[in-house]
Amino acid sequence: MTANAQFGVGGGSKIVGKISGTLIDSLTKKPVDYASVGLYNSGGKAPITGVITDTKGNFKLDNLHPGRYKLVITFIGYPNKTIDPVVTTDGKPDNNLGNIYISPGARILKEVAVTGQSSIIENHIDKIVYNAEKDITAAGGTATDLLGKVPLVSVDINGNVSVRGDQNVRVLINGKPSGATSTSLSDVLKAIPADQIKSIEVITSPSAKYDAEGSAGIINIITKQKNVSGFSGSVSGGIGTRQNNGNANLNYNKNRFSFTANIGGNAGWPQTSLTDFQQSIHKDTINTFTESKGTSVVKRHAVIPSLTAGYQFNSFNNITSTFRLTQIEFNTNSNSVTNSATPYSSYSIGHNVIDGFDWNLDYTHKFKQEGHELDLSTQWTHNNGTTDYTNYYSAVFPNIQNNIDGINNEYTFQVDYTLPISKVFKLEAGGKSITRRLTSTSNYFNYDNSGQFVFNPVTSNLYNYNQDVWAGYSVFTITLPKSYTILAGFRDENTDIHGDPVNASQNLSPFSQNYNTYVPSLTIQKQLTATQTLKLTYSKRITRPSLQYLNPFVNKSNIQAQTVGNPALNPEVSQTVELNYTTFIKASMVNLSVYYKHTANLIEGIAAPIAVTVNGVIEGGTLTTFQNIGNNNSIGGSFFGTFTPIKILNIIANLNAYTYKPDPAGIFHLDQTQNGTYVQYQGFLRATLTLPKDYLAEAFTFGSSPRHTIQGTTPTFSILGIGVKKQLMKKKMAIGINAIEPFSKYKEFNSSLSSPGFTQTSRFQYPFRSFGLTFSYNFGKLSFSNPQQQKKGVNNDDLKQGDQGVGGGAPPSGGR
Repeated sequence: MTANAQFGVGGGSKIVGKISGTLIDSLTKKPVDYASVGLYNSGGKAPITGVITDTKGNFKLDNLHPGRYKLVITFIGYPNKTIDPVVTTDGKPDNNLGNIYISPGARILKEVAVTGQSSIIENHIDKIVYNAEKDITAAGGTATDLLGKVPLVSVDINGNVSVRGDQNVRVLINGKPSGATSTSLSDVLKAIPADQIKSIEVITSPSAKYDAEGSAGIINIITKQKNVSGFSGSVSGGIGTRQNNGNANLNYNKNRFSFTANIGGNAGWPQTSLTDFQQSIHKDTINTFTESKGTSVVKRHAVIPSLTAGYQFNSFNNITSTFRLTQIEFNTNSNSVTNSATPYSSYSIGHNVIDGFDWNLDYTHKFKQEGHELDLSTQWTHNNGTTDYTNYYSAVFPNIQNNIDGINNEYTFQVDYTLPISKVFKLEAGGKSITRRLTSTSNYFNYDNSGQFVFNPVTSNLYNYNQDVWAGYSVFTITLPKSYTILAGFRDENTDIHGDPVNASQNLSPFSQNYNTYVPSLTIQKQLTATQTLKLTYSKRITRPSLQYLNPFVNKSNIQAQTVGNPALNPEVSQTVELNYTTFIKASMVNLSVYYKHTANLIEGIAAPIAVTVNGVIEGGTLTTFQNIGNNNSIGGSFFGTFTPIKILNIIANLNAYTYKPDPAGIFHLDQTQNGTYVQYQGFLRATLTLPKDYLAEAFTFGSSPRHTIQGTTPTFSILGIGVKKQLMKKKMAIGINAIEPFSKYKEFNSSLSSPGFTQTSRFQYPFRSFGLTFSYNFGKLSFSNPQQQKKGVNNDDLKQGDQGVGGGAPPSGGR
């Protein structure tokens, strides 16, 4: 990036020049982006101006008169680096300092010990980065385990992900969507081994360059790839009492060709959970009380292999292709005993499979001007989702079997263009099309007198769903005097939806929707000093209802807790204003923000009491329908920081709190039982000790408050973990032990729901305690090459990601 100045210690020369350079991490040999470079007069204490390094670590200070200057470089987790003097003259007004190396984790000033550990959390100009590969308790876990440790992110008991309490978040893998997440995001995250993850990025206020979908923002999971020359690889894994993980990675980079192969997976031991449910219904002719207790055993396994190949034809043209497979399978066996009008017991068998692939092809053309480039990207996503369940009842309800098969094909074409018009002005523009074609087949089978399940064409159904999205955007970056930077953008998206439900007994009509969404974005940043930044952002986001929210067929996998979609749903629209302050104090960082968020057309599931009549016996139940219930205004604030009180100890803390006060519209105020203003929160605390002889120790905890809807609350969630790791063979090998929830076998989760005519409570106990052994080994002979530009490509951060689970027989939803 570039800064302008008109100062210098020297004569009155009218000649102006520049000071430039590239900031490089001395250990990884990779560029350090978004570091602060402050310009001073040589020997001076007051900064003249400053600049932030770009994504390649480059910086440039323009319009400098010949003289003697001092540079002070600051970045979280690194000691300040001072270069004094830096001299420019009339004969040589430009001074290119070349590569400037800084060492991560080095102690400040006169301290000798160097830890060599980069920061686990980084705060960039547009995102927060969690460096998962630095987490010693991550080995043996999954992406779900890691996400709970990321600032501003929380994960509930079902694996549903939220940012600042909002579950309308878009999750990407290496900047691209995965077709498997369209069926079940929570199950995909549980399938990705933590050993496969390099870092996790959180973008709370995306610019107009990103898809408008996801009111909470974007989470981008970056997998491990090495940008080096030669042949290298790694193997890692873990064996534990809850699950076993493994991951293997091979990298080859020679001349212009690069190739990476990776395979990771996990296999869980059978986990038994306990459930306790009570429901009371008193409405019209329904007067029932139901109480049930049960157990559920779940066993799951997953394999995710991928191949990436790239070729750089010359300095201006390169091509990259990635092929990723996903295969997830889990089985559930449940037993319960129910006391109601007629007591009965039930037994359920469930089988779920998610498999598919994502194939990307990306081409980049660089023009002669630095930063001037054109990117073309395509992606084909194919995904199959299968949910089969069989329910057996001792009385009241008939035995039933349901097989749901979903197929999702998604085709994306994208073009991005970047043009630095001048030293202070940059233009980014592009377009995108997404074509989604989904089919969901739900076949029901009735239990006949011979003890066989027979296909029932009357209750079976077919659902075809098509969605087309067209988008275009422009983003302008303007660098102003006095260390101001403006990022302004505008995006226009058109969405066309068509659904066709087919059933032999229900007269359901096809439906269509078409709407246009205008999405502006604005960021104003002021570099107060070389170590302090103030940022004001405005963003507008939408959340499109996906397939399971629109599917008009009733899901009866639980006959007494049915759900149904609503084809008339409108997308949620949210607008957020945020003020953010960041400061670096030696090796510590503090980030504070306050924000206001208005959400229109808020989507929530509204439960209503129903009567389930079988053979003249009335049993109570609920039918949950997704509705646009009204608006919500939220005020929130967040804090996170990293601290090093003593040389061997690093502490990371994060806290986010916000209000929930919905304003139901029309008849939905009749369903509201949560009438107050509720403060909801989540937090994280972590401490890491760097011990002698290459030992590392760590402890962490995170948790969140109950989440509210207009009808009730969802459970609190918290986790405690500890771990120790020993590094061997010059840190090429490591072994470790870790424990999650060592002091309690089960975590208890309580929730409640109420509305006129019914109340219900549930208690769910899940076994979280686990002990495990972990290992990792890196091999190969490497030489670091010049880092290539970060690959761009398809980035479908779009669609409301539903209940983020296949469970309960929900048909696959599309294209997220």
